[in-house]
Amino acid sequence: QLQLMESGGGSVQVGGSLTLSCAASENVFNYNSLGFYRQAPGKQRELVASINVGGRTDYGVSVKDRFFITRDHTINTIYLQMNSMKPEDAGVYYCNAKILRRDFWGPGTQVTVSS
Repeated sequence: QLQLMESGGGSVQVGGSLTLSCAASENVFNYNSLGFYRQAPGKQRELVASINVGGRTDYGVSVKDRFFITRDHTINTIYLQMNSMKPEDAGVYYCNAKILRRDFWGPGTQVTVSS
């Protein structure tokens, strides 16, 4: 079974940058999409960014033009570069992989944004 592990979470100041990584336990090149979701306390989990098998990217409205998702299939890893961070970017960030009708999730990594 595929396993995903996020890393790179932590605390950052408003306006700062942070990069998250998600390492997969196997080759995920043919997965429908890979991405990051986040969940803030009391809120639903929401899409942050995803990249599909063809390389097309998709972003949540609130992070567009600030966050960027990339992938490195040679090491089965995706990255989320987060720039110009805002307090509302705080939450637990989860890595996600979709194939056919299955979803796989990482355990999550906490991101805190302080002013």
